[in-house]
Amino acid sequence: MRDSDHRGGKTPLDAAARERGIDAPDETGAAGSSGEKTTRGDAAGTGPRVARVPADHDHDTFSVEGIDTDRREGLLEAVLRDVDGVSAASATRRNGTVGVHHDPSLTRDALREVLAECGLVVASGDEAFEARRASQFASARVAVAVLFGLMVATPYIAVLYPTRIEWLFYDPVTVQYLQSILDSQMTTHFFINLGALSGIAFLVACGPTIRRAWAAVRDGEFTNEVAFVGSVAALYGYSTLTAFTGLEGAVHYDLVAYAVVVATLWTQFGVTDAAVDPASHGESAAEAADADPDEPVAMTDGGR
Repeated sequence: MRDSDHRGGKTPLDAAARERGIDAPDETGAAGSSGEKTTRGDAAGTGPRVARVPADHDHDTFSVEGIDTDRREGLLEAVLRDVDGVSAASATRRNGTVGVHHDPSLTRDALREVLAECGLVVASGDEAFEARRASQFASARVAVAVLFGLMVATPYIAVLYPTRIEWLFYDPVTVQYLQSILDSQMTTHFFINLGALSGIAFLVACGPTIRRAWAAVRDGEFTNEVAFVGSVAALYGYSTLTAFTGLEGAVHYDLVAYAVVVATLWTQFGVTDAAVDPASHGESAAEAADADPDEPVAMTDGGR
């Protein structure tokens, strides 16, 4: 990530800094000010930044997107520290957070107004909470898909695959023993476990996909998600009938698990943002596409 600001000092943040008489950050990322609010240490570039925070001051934290250079990070800190009632401010572009220590008389709404003057878009606390919760659920779905997928794949690799591709195994006695297990009454319990694991993985890990597919079906639309959900459900139903009825064929709970794992990983790490539901955020995405790239920096209020 580059430390230079390609916008050339023409952003609302730079304008807000000029109005307050705040100098642009130097090579170390520190910003100076004509006032006494800036406290970066005893000398520029020497020692840690120092700030004296009164014991009765409150602390608010904001989750930030877009503070992508050391210069903008330092400039934002300087602007916030110049606000009356603010005793300390810190911005960390690495993890996207901004912390502000301020007098209790200075409200969060007032801080949001300052950020708005800097051209920063601040979301409500509820929206930030929903975004974080969606991200956490997305990570949980990945864990369920991978763990349950491994739990389904292991019995297939250890028992079922050797009986289906006997030519890969040199010991016919082992293959005969595994086939005898599948021909016994243990097979019912074996497939119950596999069916439960693959079914739970599909419902939990692909929950948002299933809901979007169902909504598309209600609207009379045929999408890729409808095709995916329909195919997996059909394969799961066929495998269940084969496992517990007299229907001839192979039980493919393994393919169900593999499809769930691939789809979940693709959603999380591929082209889709797992924390955003495309069905409910289409309008927001369209607005973002029309936005001027040189305009507001996205910023979410992380809540206290």
